[in-house]
Amino acid sequence: MTTFREAIEAKDMDAVEAMLADDVVFTSPVAFKPYPGRAITAAILRAVVKVFEDFTYVREIHDDAHHAYEFTATVDGLELNGCDFVTYDEDGRIVDFKVMVRPLRAAEALAARMGAQFEEIKAAAAAG
Repeated sequence: MTTFREAIEAKDMDAVEAMLADDVVFTSPVAFKPYPGRAITAAILRAVVKVFEDFTYVREIHDDAHHAYEFTATVDGLELNGCDFVTYDEDGRIVDFKVMVRPLRAAEALAARMGAQFEEIKAAAAAG
């Protein structure tokens, strides 16, 4: 079975989507409110894979249900450091996905790039 980290590193977004619980909640580093649901979470993750350049997980910390995946990436030439906080349910599905990023200038570039795609993201979520 492919792990979340393996799926992300391989950019296998179908595998990532299959790991999401129907009621997963995605908390963005650049949006005020969380996004509930598998369709919108999958659409956001598919878009961010296109925005991040040179994405690499550099560390993973976990206990039974909670995982923290530290990563580096580049957005519009700005180096970004972040962490995906992922919580799994008893069936191994992702029920909570929170992302934090730094520094501010890179987070602002990420917000701008994701904001430019948000109509497409919403359309993909509605179709999926």
